[in-house]
Amino acid sequence: MCITTNAIEGHFATLKRGINGVYHHVGKQHLHRYLSEFDFRYNSRREKDGDRTLMALSSVSGKRLMLRNSKQPN
Repeated sequence: MCITTNAIEGHFATLKRGINGVYHHVGKQHLHRYLSEFDFRYNSRREKDGDRTLMALSSVSGKRLMLRNSKQPN
């Protein structure tokens, strides 16, 4: 049995390329969001672009982006 670290190294390479090439900076408070995005990218890397787009759109249906939880004024 051969155990390798190829999968995790590939995942980290995708993450590193994305942060250095696209975002340039990742804030601590939003780190989990960036990691979730790159998890999705890595896990769907073998899908065609159109299929990946449909997967992403189907997972956000009915959800709102809330950057902070604040009460609205009365």
